[in-house]
Amino acid sequence: MKVYLLGAGPGDPGLLTLKARDVLAAADVVVYDALANDSLLGHARKDAEIIYVGKVAGDHALPQHEINALLVNKAREGKVVARLKGGDPYIFGRGGEEAEELLAAGVPFEEVPGISSTIAAPAYAGIPLTHRDYASSVTIITGHENPDKPGSVHNWRALAHSASTLVFVMGMKNLPDIARNLLDAGLAPDTPAALVYRGTTARHRSLVSTLAQLPQAAVDARFTNPSVIVVGRVAGLHDKLNWYEQKPLLGKSIVVTRAREQASGLAATLAGLGAEVIQFPTIEIRPLPDYAQLDAAIARLSEYAWLIFTSVNGVKYFWMRLEQAGKDSRALGACKVAAIGPATADALRERGIMPDFIPDRYVAEGVVEGLLAREAGNLTGMRMLLPRAAKAREVLPEELGRAGALLDVISAYETVPAASRKDEVLARLNEGTLDCVTFGSSSTVENFLELIPAATLKEHSATRLAAIGPVTAETLRKNGLEPHIQPEEYTIPALVEAVKTHFSRG
Repeated sequence: MKVYLLGAGPGDPGLLTLKARDVLAAADVVVYDALANDSLLGHARKDAEIIYVGKVAGDHALPQHEINALLVNKAREGKVVARLKGGDPYIFGRGGEEAEELLAAGVPFEEVPGISSTIAAPAYAGIPLTHRDYASSVTIITGHENPDKPGSVHNWRALAHSASTLVFVMGMKNLPDIARNLLDAGLAPDTPAALVYRGTTARHRSLVSTLAQLPQAAVDARFTNPSVIVVGRVAGLHDKLNWYEQKPLLGKSIVVTRAREQASGLAATLAGLGAEVIQFPTIEIRPLPDYAQLDAAIARLSEYAWLIFTSVNGVKYFWMRLEQAGKDSRALGACKVAAIGPATADALRERGIMPDFIPDRYVAEGVVEGLLAREAGNLTGMRMLLPRAAKAREVLPEELGRAGALLDVISAYETVPAASRKDEVLARLNEGTLDCVTFGSSSTVENFLELIPAATLKEHSATRLAAIGPVTAETLRKNGLEPHIQPEEYTIPALVEAVKTHFSRG
């Protein structure tokens, strides 16, 4: 048994430490609070027990003493417990109290430090807390305390005359009092001061003012908690060094509807551009219950002139059965291989196969045109194998059939509807805080509209709809929806670029 007090970092999931990630991956139980980025739970084992004990102002899912007891009880069951806390557990995170309770109960524990928002939020806003020319020390202060209460631990005169950068956390409610006390203690009214809201996240924003004007500036710009307050000359570097707020999609909320197995690249790229990515897989990729047909086709691969892949998943599951049969890429022999697009081609290259053909247009018609060109205009009687999803568009098989090919269309995997985060997406639509929905295929459109009707999308016309290509765009139109974004090239990188360009114009 053991309890790990893990720092989850300030919000950007990329700031989780490697050690914290490894502990999450091994833990039997994960106990997390509202400050931890939910996506970090993806590092946990699928069979791990996940327990939310979040605490935000005015809403305590579980009182602190019950959290302490929970950690002790789970550890005494012989389990490894990961206590995931926002920022760093020992910086205003009550991690020290939890550690004392564990020690008193005889439960072994470790503290894994995390990157604190007190450091990271200003850094993302272009504010270095120390600088050779401006400040050689930093003071981190809770702003939650009532500054006027008798016996305050804050020595306002010492803070005002320290020449240190002052960082207040949880202090927005008391910002007028904090500013007044510092001014009364002798800090100059024109001292640079800044606010950073939800630093390091896609909802990050900041402002710089003077100490005297900061409380009113906060009201005017509607800054609330969680915001970090920075007071000191280093805040004046914000406009020069503010790199994070230059990201083109910062503040934009974008839904990714691809299956979770396919979504990571798209989601990561959008997040890297500053977007808040809501992964809303409308389909789930699953293996088939019976692979007799595909296994039989693999056993007679030598009969096929062409092996055609239309998706990364087709490659993945075909190779899974190929290896199950004790074979590798050598089994393809003289069979030529076609990939419908660059991502599929990359999946083949990863398995040691250089595609013989990739069409210029990543649609069925482009595949047929290209194969005809490769085969001197004649596909008559040519045997071809197409491993694909159990339910897919029939355009390619029909076009190849018209060209005279003898095509075996065999299921390699199946797609089923998924509905996770439906309520969140609906709520964001109704709040007007959903900027874009991306669709990577016709099936994602159809499954999305089964969960959220087209009529609902029409009611929220400010939400942009992005389609990867003409087939997907046409599926939107058939449902009465107009695609606002569509790349010229039908690839994920091109889709990202089109989304970026669209919002940059706005």
